[in-house]
Amino acid sequence: MKESVRILWFETLDSTNNEALRRLDDLDNLSVLAAREQTAGRGQRGNRWHAAPGENLTFSLVFKPGFPLPAAEAFGISRAAALAVREYLQSRGISAFVKWPNDIYVRNRKICGMLVENALQDGFVRASVIGIGLNVNQRTFRPDLVNPVSMALVSGENYTPETELEALCGFLAAALGALAVPDETAAQARRYRVALYRLGERHEYVRCADGTSFHARIWDVDNTGRLLLENEKGERESFAFKEISFVI
Repeated sequence: MKESVRILWFETLDSTNNEALRRLDDLDNLSVLAAREQTAGRGQRGNRWHAAPGENLTFSLVFKPGFPLPAAEAFGISRAAALAVREYLQSRGISAFVKWPNDIYVRNRKICGMLVENALQDGFVRASVIGIGLNVNQRTFRPDLVNPVSMALVSGENYTPETELEALCGFLAAALGALAVPDETAAQARRYRVALYRLGERHEYVRCADGTSFHARIWDVDNTGRLLLENEKGERESFAFKEISFVI
């Protein structure tokens, strides 16, 4: 696998994921498209991603596995990317956790969101576009954003986005490269569990299908990305993305 990362900076894009998907066939493995401003940034659940121009990191990394990666194991990409962002933040002295499946939280506040879009071929991942929005220097946020935080608000420091992106991409390249080695992939799964936001704690959750709430604790996440919860009766139930929401 190619290990070097090529970063392409743009002043303005509608969405770095959109641009990466448009150019997917022409981009090498570990190509990164970064925008100082996004006019239509996309997040999970069809949400918009809002970031002050020039203050944060909004970028997409193209991952093209140089080994067979079955579609059923595609969650490993999301897991690896989330761990990479967490470990990068730890290298900057910021303690963070992974809110299933791949948001990054500092305490109860969101510092990073991620949108992973996979292109499949014959049951395998042909390519993956990993879109990441990391709040870096922004200190004031729109009032309708519930719980945002940034690196600057946590540390009191100011950062150079270009420098931070290069550092973060080093963590991403290493984490994605590890997917080619079964033992390292298994180690990532163990680290991901330990890194889970609210692991083992009892909290309220809502079933998206009918809006009913219940209390449970996070037990684990399986290799397909399903969240395993244990309710107050000790019964375990698994949930796919968009089947359950956190109450924060």
